[in-house]
Amino acid sequence: MLEARRVSLWRDRYDIVADRQSLVRWDGRTWRSGGTFDLAGQRHEVKSNLWGTRFELTDAAGTIVASADRVGRRRWTVEAGGLTYHFRRASWWRSEESLVADGRTVGSIRRLSPWWGGAVADLPGLPLPVQIFVVVVVLTMWNAQTAAASASAGGG
Repeated sequence: MLEARRVSLWRDRYDIVADRQSLVRWDGRTWRSGGTFDLAGQRHEVKSNLWGTRFELTDAAGTIVASADRVGRRRWTVEAGGLTYHFRRASWWRSEESLVADGRTVGSIRRLSPWWGGAVADLPGLPLPVQIFVVVVVLTMWNAQTAAASASAGGG
């Protein structure tokens, strides 16, 4: 189980921990979706398209390790290592995404707090770099949705 803990209120920065041990620090970009993290001494970069609906995880050599498609839709997928993982929004009312296999929920990512951010993820069967990728993609999606909602509420 992974937990993402927001480090800064002003930046998209999270510590991702497992069993109370820090694994990576996610440094998200301020003006574009994506960012970087270092795992086991290897730099990984996450990039997205302009609309934040497609993301790619690349390693230090620039090789695509995983990709996420249709992010932000009710159903979306992640491809990694020749496998496809299926996700769906658990509810319109909660910030939670479900990992689905054979039509049933086998894992999830849920927001810990609507004000501070952060998340907890249980993604059995996914390799660790892919789990981290899924967590940062979902955090990025939620942060973009929150920013859009704030802008539309405050815009006149």
